[in-house]
Amino acid sequence: MSEPIANLPSDLVAIDLQNHAVSLTVDATLYPLTALYAAAYIFIDRCFVLLDKPDAGHFRVTLSAKKGEAADAVLTGYVGEFANELLSCAWRAKIAEESRALIESATAQALQGAMGPPSLDDLEKFDFSEEAFDDPLGIAMSWEEKYGKNKKKAGEAEAESGTSAPKASEEHS
Repeated sequence: MSEPIANLPSDLVAIDLQNHAVSLTVDATLYPLTALYAAAYIFIDRCFVLLDKPDAGHFRVTLSAKKGEAADAVLTGYVGEFANELLSCAWRAKIAEESRALIESATAQALQGAMGPPSLDDLEKFDFSEEAFDDPLGIAMSWEEKYGKNKKKAGEAEAESGTSAPKASEEHS
C-alpha cells in the first residue's frame, strides 16, 4: 500500500513499505528519456530500478533496495538522490544538445587531420604566395640561426682556408 512521504509532493512521490519500494512520478515534458536512463543507470548498483510510463505525459520510477528490507529513511534518501541525479543528467543532456554542432565540427576536423598529410593535388592548389609574418622578437627563428651552432668562428674558418693566417713556410723565409 502506497503512502505519501513527508515534505515531498504526494502526487509525485509515494512509498510502499510492504514491498520496500518508493516510486517517483516524473513529468516527461521536463525530463528527456535519455536523462531518465542516465539517472537510473547511476542507481543500478544500489537498488533495483523499474522505469514505467503510466500515461503519455509521465514516467514512473520505482526504486527498491537490493539488500533486504530498507527503512523508510533509506527509501526517502533514494528518491531524493534520484531526483537530484535526474536533474543533473537532464542538464548535461541539454548542454550536449546545445553543443552538438561544435562537438561534431571539432570531431570532423580531428578526423580530417588524422587522415594523413595532404596529397600532391592538395598542395598544388594551396597558395604559398603569402608574405612572411612579422617577428619583432625573433621567436620564429631557429636555434641554429639565432646562436649559429653550424657557423664556425671567423678565426677558425679563415685558419682552415689559409687566407688570413700565414703559413709556417712563409714565416721562416
